[in-house]
Amino acid sequence: MAIFIDLPPRLNFEFLEPFAKFFIQIPIENSFSPGANIFFAAILIFVQAILFNRIVNNHGLLNKPGYLPALLYITSASLFMPFLVLSPTLICNFLLIWIMDKFLKIGKTPNAIMIMFDIGMIIAVGALIYFPFIVMLLMLWLSLLLYRSFNWREWVSGLVGFLTIFFFVGVFYYWHDDIALFYKIWLPLTNKFPSVFKIHYNDYLVLVPVVIMMILAMIQLRENFFRSFISTRKAFQMLFFMFILAALSFYIKPDFRLFHFLLCVPPGAVLLAYYFSNATKRWFYESLFLVFVLTIQYFLFV
Repeated sequence: MAIFIDLPPRLNFEFLEPFAKFFIQIPIENSFSPGANIFFAAILIFVQAILFNRIVNNHGLLNKPGYLPALLYITSASLFMPFLVLSPTLICNFLLIWIMDKFLKIGKTPNAIMIMFDIGMIIAVGALIYFPFIVMLLMLWLSLLLYRSFNWREWVSGLVGFLTIFFFVGVFYYWHDDIALFYKIWLPLTNKFPSVFKIHYNDYLVLVPVVIMMILAMIQLRENFFRSFISTRKAFQMLFFMFILAALSFYIKPDFRLFHFLLCVPPGAVLLAYYFSNATKRWFYESLFLVFVLTIQYFLFV
């Protein structure tokens, strides 16, 4: 409602990284009016919430199944105005939810080689859409450390899956005698993590309720940690690392925009849902959620 009331005159939708546009031509970029852009973004967030909800329930991450994960996903995906429009990170969240499901399966399968290979390919596709997504490669080995004993084939298979996609990208560049441009794809990985941040704190006051809920979720997890199933403990550790990596990967793209942090929504929404599913003082957690929603609306309108 807030963005429709003050509709921007133009919204750009960059679906692919510049190096991917060289060999993949998708005519839908910048072909939507601002109203259509926001409408389709809302539909995609809703679909993602349903898929995300099903995965959380299927893996039994909460005490009981329900639509709480979907509710927290949609609410978290509405934190900032840039979250509400079509963006490459919004598309990548489909891939992030997909690999989250696969990571949760690797502890339940006798052989994870093919799963890791698939995850590597998905991460490569995500990097073609939004290059900082490449940081999820670290999750391959973090998840294996959490879930499985050492097997060098599993550790290598994910990297092979990733390189398979970029091997064809490199062949295409070589075929067109532009191999020097292929090398430039990897230059952002050499960026230094910024030591100085220019932050307008008033723009981020909406995160205060989120921080409070995240802290309460951590406390709740700590209290129930050793009473939970081993698979549940490992799942939340994996999601915590995914959240941290998604947040810190912004430095890879010097001209990053606020929509980058949409990648934090899937793992973050699970942690928030865990708190609300385990909280006991109803008046407190319902009031906290109400404050959360009202804060979002206030900053979207004001």
